Amino acid sequence: MRPSKKNLSSDSTPEDSLQEDSKGGPVSRAFRVLRYVVEGGSTANLSDLARQVEINRITATRLLATLEQEGMLERLPQGGHRIGIGFLSLAATSLASGDMFGHGRRLLARLSKELQLSAYLVVPDGAYVLYVLRETPQTPLVSNIQPGSRIPAHLMTPGRVLIAQQPSESWAAMLEATRDDERSRKITLAGLETMLKEDRERGCAWSFSGFESGIDACAAPVFDAHGQAVAAISVAGPDSRFEGDPDFKDQTEQAVKAAAAQLSQLLGYVGR
Repeated sequence: MRPSKKNLSSDSTPEDSLQEDSKGGPVSRAFRVLRYVVEGGSTANLSDLARQVEINRITATRLLATLEQEGMLERLPQGGHRIGIGFLSLAATSLASGDMFGHGRRLLARLSKELQLSAYLVVPDGAYVLYVLRETPQTPLVSNIQPGSRIPAHLMTPGRVLIAQQPSESWAAMLEATRDDERSRKITLAGLETMLKEDRERGCAWSFSGFESGIDACAAPVFDAHGQAVAAISVAGPDSRFEGDPDFKDQTEQAVKAAAAQLSQLLGYVGR
């Protein structure tokens, strides 16, 4: 039964209920509470919790009780909650069923759908890079890069961000190792060093018709639990998508960096 107005406490008003309804259903509210706790928020103060996740105190109390009952949260002796064993078991099971390529494929699919660009997972192979995964949007494919393509690292944005994470003393040797490739002979060490320093500083690399005419690309590095750059995520699309649209360029850069950071986190990277 729906409570009458005279039975509503001061913690819950019809306006509160309408506001909550506009913020999503019970599942959405439960996830907001979980995310709040995961990110370090305290549930000891119900008023603060309710304000932060935009629910009323009665709803907060009910959600905490349910999440605690299901093992998603555990009550702390000093008050408040922490993530429960049930939640950690679910996460561990999910992570154990995947690896860099499994997680990477899902992230690429989401990235490609969001930006409507081709998305790639690339791994280092000495002085070269190997394209291992690709996800494409429902648009005509404009790039000739295929999974299995092996290309001198310094010619490609994912390769550049991977080289940029290596000691600068190794850059000359990596360039020399690819001189047999005609495309590498056009690159000077001074020019490469300038690009790599900019890539390292920016945390990503951009190319504007640098490898394929009319194709722009952006890439960011992926780190493992030891802080080693073990892969890169990149996107590529027609230059017409970026020309005269700095907002889309910024959106692309942030999305690529976020995807690479998320994959790094899934591999156990906690930052330097």
